Amino acid sequence: MSTALALLPLLLVLVLLASGRASALTAGIVGLAATIAVAGAAPSLLAREIPAGLWLSGQVIAIIATGIFFHHCLQARGEAAATAATEATPRRLWALCFLIAPFTESVTGFGVGYMIALAALRRFGLPGLPTLLLGLYSQTLVPWGALAIGTTVGAALAGLAPQQLGLASALLQVPIHALYLVLYWRFARTAGVAVSAAQKLDDIGWTALLLLMVCLANRYGDVEIAGAAPTALLAALRFWRDERPDAKRLRHVLRVNGPYIALTLALCATRLVPPLRDFLKPLWAVKPFDNQPAFAPLYAPGFWLISVGVIVVLASRASLPRVIAAAAKGAWRASAVTLAFVVMAELYVGSGMAQQIATALEAAAGPGAAFGVPLFAAIGGFLTGGGSAANAMLMPMVTALARAVALDPAWIAAVQNSLCTNLTMLSPIRISMGAALLGLTVSDAELYRRAWPLALPPLITGIAAIALLLAASASL
Repeated sequence: MSTALALLPLLLVLVLLASGRASALTAGIVGLAATIAVAGAAPSLLAREIPAGLWLSGQVIAIIATGIFFHHCLQARGEAAATAATEATPRRLWALCFLIAPFTESVTGFGVGYMIALAALRRFGLPGLPTLLLGLYSQTLVPWGALAIGTTVGAALAGLAPQQLGLASALLQVPIHALYLVLYWRFARTAGVAVSAAQKLDDIGWTALLLLMVCLANRYGDVEIAGAAPTALLAALRFWRDERPDAKRLRHVLRVNGPYIALTLALCATRLVPPLRDFLKPLWAVKPFDNQPAFAPLYAPGFWLISVGVIVVLASRASLPRVIAAAAKGAWRASAVTLAFVVMAELYVGSGMAQQIATALEAAAGPGAAFGVPLFAAIGGFLTGGGSAANAMLMPMVTALARAVALDPAWIAAVQNSLCTNLTMLSPIRISMGAALLGLTVSDAELYRRAWPLALPPLITGIAAIALLLAASASL
């Protein structure tokens, strides 16, 4: 098989997505069909790799479906989840952009945190376009969005433990977040919220604490809660410090945010309390493939999303069948996209196509071919709008490239994971969603003219990381 033929399914997907005329689902189905055709459709290959892809995608789909179900359960409650005051103070703005909205995105994913951020920013009375830009900060911890499903998929395809990829991604997130913070001050000023020098020092301190806690959560806990737990804890501390709530307001906040609190406590307990974790993790666990993660039904995040969601629906006397129907309607497309791209990725690895492409890139550009990893990752995240799909599409190729040029595959996988997930914030899906929710009438060109600097933090970090890896490799 020629390298051009091995590249064909991947290029076909990229062209379809870039054209704007094909959905991610259409591109995924076409890419999967082309991969099967190019790989030769050997029965032994299909019998081995398709079930493995279905198993991995099934675990991701379980979180997609239950996360969207949880969101619809909260909507059925009929209460406003936001508690922010109407005055846009610098302290409240930072807490919303860096803690509250990223926490919601970490728990549910799929732009829910973005919708909550935009709603809160509108209550602040901020102008439209700056509101859209600040709302995108809900996506700044997307490597751990939707309980880290994108990172989990990337780790499985790279042959890494999820915690290993999560920790490396967290370390890369430190410079990314530092640059995000500098841009945040600029966007806040444009929105009419002046941030004083003293407040900037306060922002720096809390941002550093957030990043430290994310790193520690990945190092000592499970990757699923490494975004949700730190943001939840710090959001509670910030609320207590900044608002000094009386008993009445505190009860209101606890009642409105009770489902999030219950879910976070359940997830933290099952992952950080050794007796409970050690009991639930192996209980009824199923592991049909040696190189794929096991599935333990009572340990899986989806079990707790469903449990808390059902309690919310029953307590609010809403219609559970109606909630289930709405969740199914909202989840099927994202689930189908995930299935197509993950199975496609399994076939790329099992057929040797990913290794062939990597070998050809190394032969053409030598170790310098590794600089293509940040570019591939950025394009994948931008076009697909999701870390799971982008990692499934590209992770096999970039880790094969890492081995071909003798670089640490774990760090290359982290660059891929960090870049593709962070760049999802600028995907046409997110930008168009924000413009529609805010009723903006400006052109897409104007939106991207203002938003494009948000691509710089991950791109600069990814390129610098590759340069450091190459320098370290050359010195050995």
